[in-house]
Amino acid sequence: MKPPPFDYRAPRTLDEALADLAEGGKVLAGGQSLIPLLNMRLAAPDRLVDINGVAGLDALEVTAAGVRVGALARHAAVERSDEAAAVQPLLRQALRHVAHPVIRNRGTVVGSLAHADPAAELPAVLALLDGHVEAASAAGRRTIAAADFFTGPLEPALEPGELAVAAFFPALPPQTGTAFAEVARRHGDYALVGVAAMVALDDDLRVRAARAAYLSVADTPLVLDLAEPAAQGQAGRPPGAADWSAAAAYAAERVDPDGDIHAGADYRRHLAGVLTGRALAEAARNALPGGS
Repeated sequence: MKPPPFDYRAPRTLDEALADLAEGGKVLAGGQSLIPLLNMRLAAPDRLVDINGVAGLDALEVTAAGVRVGALARHAAVERSDEAAAVQPLLRQALRHVAHPVIRNRGTVVGSLAHADPAAELPAVLALLDGHVEAASAAGRRTIAAADFFTGPLEPALEPGELAVAAFFPALPPQTGTAFAEVARRHGDYALVGVAAMVALDDDLRVRAARAAYLSVADTPLVLDLAEPAAQGQAGRPPGAADWSAAAAYAAERVDPDGDIHAGADYRRHLAGVLTGRALAEAARNALPGGS
């Protein structure tokens, strides 16, 4: 299959890219989602603006505050970064589930966010961590919080002419652990259900906070606060030995997935509960002193 005709632009600077986008068109970065859509004629933009020649957009900046990922930073580069994993381990934990290595070598973290697929891993990660996306246009720059960025399936909160130039993933607080779990028909396929989890412990190593974000169960990443059912599972148990069944049941009751040819709604709801328990338990272990 071949894509429909389009005008191709290859700017060399960010200003040139923004000027091209001001006239309309789609951004080409990794192309791992866009090219298949073009080839299947599910997208037919008049113009493609290829930003791969724009210097500086592949930056990966790691500070004590968090990880800033530039628009051209590839999945594989972020996954391999020990510095990024030390500050925000959920990035590596989730990226290991993204498609296949050959796709991660080309696909971009910010491109995945801008694609806003509710079955993708990285939107759930950004939503769980309360991160943000930095957008630029010929009119200026703005920061869009994760809670406001995903407005619907394949619908990011980017205005015409805007380019997502970076995403920021905040660092983990002390005694906080993360984990990621998903079930797919085959490794590398879109997940039937996926869960990103975060657990914070207090000084007595008891659960202080617990949250999880879900993919493939709603039109946008779904984030649930699980602190209350997690506290029920901690009651009467020694530090670091919480029972996560109450949190798992709570999550299963609050997701409302659709069924499709791959999995029914009831099965997805069951998976959400099972994976919640697994991910929270692993996140809690990772939050312990010396946790993996």
